[in-house]
Amino acid sequence: MAPSRRDFLVNTTKAGLGLAIGSSLLAACNNSTRKAVTGTNFHPVNDFTQKPLPYAFNALEAAIDARTMEIHYGKHAASYASNLQDAAKAEGVATNGSIEELLTRISKYSAKMRNNAGGHFNHEFFWKTMSPDGGAPSGALLTAINASFGSLDAFKKQFADAGTGRFGSGWAWLYLDGDKTLRIGSTPNQDNPLMDVSIIKGTPLLGLDVWEHAYYLRYQNKRADYIANWWKVVNWNYVTQLHQSLS
Repeated sequence: MAPSRRDFLVNTTKAGLGLAIGSSLLAACNNSTRKAVTGTNFHPVNDFTQKPLPYAFNALEAAIDARTMEIHYGKHAASYASNLQDAAKAEGVATNGSIEELLTRISKYSAKMRNNAGGHFNHEFFWKTMSPDGGAPSGALLTAINASFGSLDAFKKQFADAGTGRFGSGWAWLYLDGDKTLRIGSTPNQDNPLMDVSIIKGTPLLGLDVWEHAYYLRYQNKRADYIANWWKVVNWNYVTQLHQSLS
């Protein structure tokens, strides 16, 4: 017997509901995966524009000279922000969205988008994780460092090794993985743990730029010396607060 018009409508409605439910579940799964990588409300950089430095160019002289900071911020980082705007316009990405969210699906875009979105986030994050006041990790962050790496000194050595061991240009990272466990790793070029294409994945808490332009004027080829001095300007108050907000 041929199905009635009523049966046809009922079956069509069921199919539509099934598709809608399936799409909702898929979206929920994607959101859960994204949260596991980026953390809830993780927007330390968020937008696509370069912000003023939170200190003077000479404020970090204990580790980084003023001329390096001026060139690094005014030339290198500024070009990432500018090129990101160009890439976003060419590829139809709204620049009033979240840069962190874009990075979680960066594989959908061009190499220009990947390099400049990564470069913009990495540098804006880098400036925030440094301060002339320095400091030391404390509270739950220090407890987690000791639990994950044995001690603060052991953590610093492993982190420094990640930076010195990065062949060519790149970054060293302290990050939270999907299980909220502290990890150390490094990425090439301007990649970072937020990216879906990254060799390490998680939520960054601290990042160190080991491109030569970050240190060459003072340290030349002595990257290890740069890293050793860089600990003097790590903004541990900021890193501690970020860890607390994600834990």
